[in-house]
Amino acid sequence: MELLDILVLAAVAVVAVIIGFAIGIAYRKRVSEREIGSAETEATRIINEAIRSGESRKKEMLLEAKDEIHKSRTEYEKEVKERRAELTKQERRLQQKEETLDKKTENFEKKEEELARRMEEVAKVKEETEAVKKAHLATLEQISGLTQEQAKQFLLKSVEEEIRHDTAMKIKEIEQELKDTSDEKAREILSIAIQRCAADHAAEATVSVVPLPTDEMKGRIIGREGRNIRTLETITGVDLIIDDTPEAITVSSFDPVRREVARLALEKLIADGRIHPTRIEDCVEKARKDVDRTIREEGERACYETGVHGLNPELVKILGRQKYRTSYGQNVLNHSIEVAHIAGLMAAELGIDVTLAKRAGLLHDLGKSIDHEVEGSHVQLGADLARKYKENPVVVNAIESHHGDVEPKTVIAVLVQAADAVSAARPGARRENVENYIRRLQKLEELTGSYPGVEKAFAIQAGREVRIMVKPEEVTEDNMVLLARDIAKQIEAELEYPGQIKINVIRETKAVEYAK
Repeated sequence: MELLDILVLAAVAVVAVIIGFAIGIAYRKRVSEREIGSAETEATRIINEAIRSGESRKKEMLLEAKDEIHKSRTEYEKEVKERRAELTKQERRLQQKEETLDKKTENFEKKEEELARRMEEVAKVKEETEAVKKAHLATLEQISGLTQEQAKQFLLKSVEEEIRHDTAMKIKEIEQELKDTSDEKAREILSIAIQRCAADHAAEATVSVVPLPTDEMKGRIIGREGRNIRTLETITGVDLIIDDTPEAITVSSFDPVRREVARLALEKLIADGRIHPTRIEDCVEKARKDVDRTIREEGERACYETGVHGLNPELVKILGRQKYRTSYGQNVLNHSIEVAHIAGLMAAELGIDVTLAKRAGLLHDLGKSIDHEVEGSHVQLGADLARKYKENPVVVNAIESHHGDVEPKTVIAVLVQAADAVSAARPGARRENVENYIRRLQKLEELTGSYPGVEKAFAIQAGREVRIMVKPEEVTEDNMVLLARDIAKQIEAELEYPGQIKINVIRETKAVEYAK
């Protein structure tokens, strides 16, 4: 009974659950249908609102578009009006310019016509003037007694004399100005350099005299059938002069090094007493070595005295050879050392490179060391040697220009020129034989006396001054200045002389009368 009740209760419960479930499903279906209906209603409402809103927005956009189009059209029409106004103005301006050009063209045409008319009038006036001029010239020729050409020559001569006078006065003025400035400074620099550099001068010649202990030694030097003297002359390349001079023999050669080698070899032979060809060869070889050593030492001494360093060893040897070289009796090595000192002192006064100036001064006569062996002037030989051993271009130019063969390119080259002239022009520095001296004076007098208007010419002060007496009726005061200048230029071009020559032109007018 209890089991049946339980089953009945269970069945009732199941049926209740099923009924509840069915009722829930039916309720949910009804709720869903109600929600679906309300959703459709809401959707319809939203769609209707959207349609109404779209229509409203469409109307607004159409209105905005119409406003924008209207605004753009207004601006466009305004811009078109402005452009039309601008074009109208430009057209008006162009029209005004055309009218102006037309007026100017008409004016130019009128001026051309006026100019042509005036040209015709000028041509007529010119013809009339030429006729009047010819008439006046004929009248003037008749009155003056001179033709037109003669009058022209007279005027040209007058103008030439006036210009000549002005030229002479200008030359005097310029020369005076130069003397007041450059000469004073140059004298100061040169005087300082000369005062600070004092050097001794010894006159030497192209011969050397070797003293002999006895005249009997002459025979031994000559040798049997002259074999000893021939050997010595052949090996050394010098001439031995054996004459009546007691206890002396003369060695003659233009090459100073060879002459020195021969002199030393002779002294060694005389001191040794054994004189024969084999002994002569030995003595000559020893003498050459001694001379080579002396040459090197003298070159080094010159560099040390002048403070010039860094010379190529070969240049030092070539420089040392100048110890045995003379020029007009002046030792070339001593001259080169002196030129180096003077150039250095002047460079110091001017504030330029002292070391380079000394180097150029020391090497300026380098070519004289080899001018007996190689063809060419010592200037060109020296410049070639300096280039060969890579010397400074300033030094090369100073060597080339120290005798005026080329133009000096630097101040140092000019200083070397001046220092060379100062060293060579010192009293007692150089000498020349009487024949050359007389010949130089005669040439100087002949050259200065060859000019028209010169009456007499006298070379005085050992050729350092020439006085020229001119004819006063042929040479005027103005022409004296030009004459002196022309003579100076010709002397510089044709004569060789140490230092400088003063040209003194004298014009004297005398009037003589007697009181009775």
